Amino acid sequence: MKPSRWYEGVAHCQQNGIGYVLITVVSVAGSTPREAGSKMVVTGTESIDTIGGGHLEFDAIKRAREMLANQHCASRRTGNDANQPSRTYTHSYPLSSALGQCCGGAVKVLFDVCNLDAQHIAIFGAGHVAKALVPILAQLPVRISWIDNRASLFPEQVSDNVTIVVEEQPETEVNRLEDNTWLVVLTHDHQLDYRIVERALKYPALPFVGLIGSDTKAKRFTTKLSHRGFDEQALSRLVTPIGHLSIPGKRPIEVAVSISAQIITMLNSPPTSVAPGVEKQVDALTLRDERCSTSITSE
Repeated sequence: MKPSRWYEGVAHCQQNGIGYVLITVVSVAGSTPREAGSKMVVTGTESIDTIGGGHLEFDAIKRAREMLANQHCASRRTGNDANQPSRTYTHSYPLSSALGQCCGGAVKVLFDVCNLDAQHIAIFGAGHVAKALVPILAQLPVRISWIDNRASLFPEQVSDNVTIVVEEQPETEVNRLEDNTWLVVLTHDHQLDYRIVERALKYPALPFVGLIGSDTKAKRFTTKLSHRGFDEQALSRLVTPIGHLSIPGKRPIEVAVSISAQIITMLNSPPTSVAPGVEKQVDALTLRDERCSTSITSE
């Protein structure tokens, strides 16, 4: 069902990773079409709810879409954040003949750009580690596809930016992922892990393929992939064991925190041509906890 209220629009945009502008009437004076606190949502293609209609709303929608366009352009550039356009903006409207409205009052409107270019993360596996990880990552400005073939393992409720995907053959979901998706592979089955990883490495547009497991598992996978013809550039996108190497522990929550720390680092790092935000594996063996010395799965 198409959203009709602004809060439904926000939920819809958050869940589907759509950039939007939340427009809020922050103050009014005199006669106005809507009261302070009225809101609407504007995306590149639609508007949801209303702040009063007429030329006021027409101009607000136009300004909102200009802000979205400017932010999209800026997100493709690198450089100092100080040069980036603001994501918030206020504008005062006198409701006079100049605006084509004769209410006679005045309205101040806040424009707030939200959810722009939210990073997509595909999490394969719904075991203990994933159940600890997803609620952490869902608090970040990301979109999550949570994929498993066991519907009974998923919780009844998840955040609006989490989409549950039940697929009998989870590896087939790799073909449907958009460019620049980050993969986190946490399944209960090493053979399934391998099928997901092998398929993902065939797509250069998937820059980060993180895999849970031990050093032994990592070496076995790397060797097998090399024999299958994957070159060094392709294998550089495989990060295993996944997680921030300085965080010890092998309980599900500890592993989840370690992975979250790496994802947060990546989110706050500039774009690169290789797996983003991945630390150089210098002295990795001394930093890894003993959890990496034995096979770890999400179960």
